[in-house]
Amino acid sequence: MNEHISSAYDRDLESIQTLIVKMGGLVEHAILEAAKALESRDIERADIVRKGDKVIDALEEQINEEAARTIALRAPVSKDLRALLSVLKLASSLERVGDYAKNMAKRTPILAEMAPIDGTDAALRRMSKEVQSMLRDTLDAYVRKDVDLAENVRQRDLEVDQMYNALFREFLTFMMEDPRNISACMHMHFIAKNVERMGDLVTNMAEQIIYMVSGVMPEEDRPKMGSTVTAQDI
Repeated sequence: MNEHISSAYDRDLESIQTLIVKMGGLVEHAILEAAKALESRDIERADIVRKGDKVIDALEEQINEEAARTIALRAPVSKDLRALLSVLKLASSLERVGDYAKNMAKRTPILAEMAPIDGTDAALRRMSKEVQSMLRDTLDAYVRKDVDLAENVRQRDLEVDQMYNALFREFLTFMMEDPRNISACMHMHFIAKNVERMGDLVTNMAEQIIYMVSGVMPEEDRPKMGSTVTAQDI
């Protein structure tokens, strides 16, 4: 009987894991497509990203329902319960990253009406690509239960912070040089801050995977910029 229950639980968890990977893949795609749409000022591409967020939201709901059903039916304990609770947090983080990608896409039509700010589109694309790469490795770490890979992702959040701070200083320079740049720079800063928050969420996911596998949350604070610049500094 115990073997039967264990086998049923394993099947349930595998099904949920498949949904997490599917959801993560969609979020990865949304990040890259939103960045490409912004750089090329492609309004149709941005609209596809915006509409696609509904699929991501639906997957989060499905994952939550499946996890709740499995907890109710299988009454898991210890590491099995930890795995299911971690799934709920991973799905929530993925949904929020997807929302940030959607927000980037929403601003593309507005920026398409404005003069571009030299170099900032490409910089945002590189920053988005780094976050997407972190997310891909986080999903791999989840499937493989790879603590070392998850820790690697955790350390890379510093690179995203550095990119964000460099971009913010560029926006300040452009705004001071020509007040006509202020509106576009403010929109671009909002997007850059959202991408930086995506990096934080992906890093939280990596920490959750470390906890899921080891049973212990990382004790030491992850590396962060000493003084992250904010919009309040304008």
